[in-house]
Amino acid sequence: MEEVEVRVPVENRVAKEILGRFDEHLKAIEKAIGVKMVLREGEFALIGAPAQVAAGEALVQRLKENYRTQGEISTQDVVRAIEAVKRGDRTAGEDHVTLGVLLTTPRGKQVRPKTPGQRRYVEAIQRYDITFAIGPAGTGKTYLAVVMAVIWLRQKKISRIILTRPAVEAGERLGFLPGGLEEKVDPYLRPLYDSLYDVLGLENTERYLERRVIEIAPLAYMRGRTLEDAFIILDEAQNTTPEQMKMFLTRLGFGSKAVITGDVTQTDLPRGQESGLMVAQEILKGIEGISFQYLTGADTIRHPLVMEIIKAYEAAEEKLRKE
Repeated sequence: MEEVEVRVPVENRVAKEILGRFDEHLKAIEKAIGVKMVLREGEFALIGAPAQVAAGEALVQRLKENYRTQGEISTQDVVRAIEAVKRGDRTAGEDHVTLGVLLTTPRGKQVRPKTPGQRRYVEAIQRYDITFAIGPAGTGKTYLAVVMAVIWLRQKKISRIILTRPAVEAGERLGFLPGGLEEKVDPYLRPLYDSLYDVLGLENTERYLERRVIEIAPLAYMRGRTLEDAFIILDEAQNTTPEQMKMFLTRLGFGSKAVITGDVTQTDLPRGQESGLMVAQEILKGIEGISFQYLTGADTIRHPLVMEIIKAYEAAEEKLRKE
């Protein structure tokens, strides 16, 4: 088939972002789209078959828009743009509509929703008192919940943040473990700590923990409490029993907001035990004030291989369901 060439104007700083470090973005684009890209005097020359060149042009335009709205182009942005063009979405569309910068971390990283699913998730947290975020690993469920909790704390909409997670491996019998409460549950809450350290920095996180502005509590210790004026995050909710989920949801007091995150495909409960998260989906749908947000592999903000792993598992699970 005869090759064609199309040129797309691009500013130098944007071109550098599209090329990526050591041309890693360029190599990924050329391999995925099947087009040759050459930077020539402020333009990308796209060379290849007409269909590939058209896809490459659409992809470059998406990445230019990405830079305009976010000020950067990450590897994840390139992967998402490639996926969008491959499925036939040739316009920037909704995936570049963001809420802007939510906050800036102590290290100068600007945090913002990266995908349409993440944007809807953040908007749901802002609007609803109880938000369920259900989706696979790496979709930002926990991280964005922590970000929103910190924002609400800084804006004085709440007075404390409470983080909780079922300690399935310990059977919730944490009294047999050495150390104080925080030391006992630390291994199970480590992902929440990691998010807090990234969003607030180590020193601020430790100070908030000392002052009990941020509190960690295993799910077993939540019974009997009424949590008012708080932002409460229940992580790994797929590992709750229906009774635990009901207990948690009924802890919500005045002035509080709850976010429940989980992945229904990664339940660690004993065989035959129903997941409280799956039961909650059926019982609570349609209740005003509660939102269910479903994230997918398209919302994954991790190494590109993670997206491929998620797709492979989803395909295998779909095959099992059909059989």
